[in-house]
Amino acid sequence: MSSIIYLIFFMSPLYAVIIWSYLNPKESLLWGKRGIFKEEPEVTEAAIRQAKVTAIFGLIWLTFMLLLGIMIIYIYY
Repeated sequence: MSSIIYLIFFMSPLYAVIIWSYLNPKESLLWGKRGIFKEEPEVTEAAIRQAKVTAIFGLIWLTFMLLLGIMIIYIYY
């Protein structure tokens, strides 16, 4: 039981970052890169769309891995 709590506890920051990346794709694409440029770089619509699609696939994959991990814990322990 404690393994499931640890699994959920350590996966929740990943969920938060992926959800933030979906809700604010421009900010997530520029995160850590603003200090490199003198002006704020422009982000294209294609890059924003790609960031959103990647975030959706990341959420699906992470949910699948979480459910798989819970199932493995219940079956083998």
